[in-house]
Amino acid sequence: MELTIVIAVFLLVTVLGFAASRWRRAEDLMHLDEWGLGGRSFGTWVTWFLLGGDLYTAYTFVAVPALMFGAGAAGFFAVPYTVVIYPLVFLVVIRLWSVSHVRGFVTPADFVRSRFDSPTMALLVAITGIVATMPYIALQLVGIEAILKAMGVEGELPLIVAFIILAIYTYNSGLRAPALIAFVKDALIYLTIIVAVIVIPSKLGGWDVIFGAAEEKFSAGSGVVLPATGQLGYATLALGSALALFLYPHSLTGVLAASNRDVLKRNMSLLPIYSLALGLIALLGFMAIAAGTQPIGTDGNTIVPVLFQQMFPSWFAGIAFAAIGVGALVPAAIMSIAAANLFTRNIYKEYLKKDATPRQEAQVAKLASLVVKLGAVAAILFLDPQFSIDLQLIGGVIILQTMPSVALGLYTRWLHRGGLIAGWVAGMATGLALVYNVPRLAPDGTVAREHFGGSSFALSKLGFDTKVTIYAGLLALLVNLVVTVVVTAVLRAMKVADGVDRTAESDYTAEREDPTFRDLPDPLSDEPLGGPPPGSAPASRH
Repeated sequence: MELTIVIAVFLLVTVLGFAASRWRRAEDLMHLDEWGLGGRSFGTWVTWFLLGGDLYTAYTFVAVPALMFGAGAAGFFAVPYTVVIYPLVFLVVIRLWSVSHVRGFVTPADFVRSRFDSPTMALLVAITGIVATMPYIALQLVGIEAILKAMGVEGELPLIVAFIILAIYTYNSGLRAPALIAFVKDALIYLTIIVAVIVIPSKLGGWDVIFGAAEEKFSAGSGVVLPATGQLGYATLALGSALALFLYPHSLTGVLAASNRDVLKRNMSLLPIYSLALGLIALLGFMAIAAGTQPIGTDGNTIVPVLFQQMFPSWFAGIAFAAIGVGALVPAAIMSIAAANLFTRNIYKEYLKKDATPRQEAQVAKLASLVVKLGAVAAILFLDPQFSIDLQLIGGVIILQTMPSVALGLYTRWLHRGGLIAGWVAGMATGLALVYNVPRLAPDGTVAREHFGGSSFALSKLGFDTKVTIYAGLLALLVNLVVTVVVTAVLRAMKVADGVDRTAESDYTAEREDPTFRDLPDPLSDEPLGGPPPGSAPASRH
């Protein structure tokens, strides 16, 4: 029954994925604005479902409760960070939307290229975005793997088939496919959460029993309340994650697909509803403790699927599993499109074919999205999944290093392009050094080497006599900012040329796209953007 329902829902979203190519389409999809940004036409509700489906993924659905089950209160960090994020990103995405729609930018690297007249910094932003996104895509497979294990499905073939179909309809329909499927995904997830928080506590004897069981399990450790040594790490991880989330390319792709600034303003107010849902999802971990749930083998990510099998009839467990499965496909599609946009606009067009036509750009982006998905599948098939998880944990550390050029660049042009490059190099080197465990001597005399492992940095490594940890991403960002400011001050004192800002102050407050942008210089060349023949394309093309 479970497998039948999952297959039926998967077939439904596959049909929707292919049908999306005709949904709200103004013209041919062979243009990045249409294929990669959905025609920049999504309204409030479509954007809400798109961003919600993009930010609250299947991996979140299985990993956050699993972390609560295994580590206690520390796993709850995802909730405060998704609460504080929206006021912070409001300051960024509104201005980025305006300047991108006025100037025709498709990626954040386009903005950096134009704002600071620096193809090098734009390339670094693009590479950083792609590298940070790749393991994120691979981790969506972890959610699908968890439900397959719970249903007793063996082998990797179902994963491969799922992602081949995903790749085909994303190739065909672009961003419209995950936008349309996100309606199904979120409806299933909200239905599952509402039923779970009513039915499971009633079967277990109430919330008092649930929290009592959790407190008993963690009585010797973290428990349901953080210990003093864990509070700084918890707070800085939440803050750092909040700062990083909307720097990811897939988040900004959803933002740039909105039709106007008012859509984004409303979404910054509405998206916290997902955070409420996330809090309830996290508590599934404590419910699993009270229910005596055990993971399948050593895979902690199977805690939620096994809990659903214990508590629900098979038909509803199938609906819940389908919610997790579709919850993997939506963000994976958006992430692959975002990575493809970055490659096409900021590597292919900038360095390989400057005179690429819009049709050629769209074709390259489609092919790049296929390669990205194949890479994600290969990572799961041939690498230790834990390695992908570790890479995702430091993904925030990596993507935070684009904050000075992308986020601060929206408010000031004082930062010198040379300073931004130096800051990126310093911040990236610091971040990777902080999260890398160098070889050490084990008690038996052998040399033990660990690969990149997590994003928490122990202050004891700096000589402090404490067990307190801190989020490595914030330390790396601090180094980045200090180097950027110092090098900028030196270069400006030396009167080193800092290029030409191709944006105007009025661009950052524009309410809607301006047809006159076609007469402005292309951010990737000195040629005018130009416009399509009258009647052949909307004004947002270039």
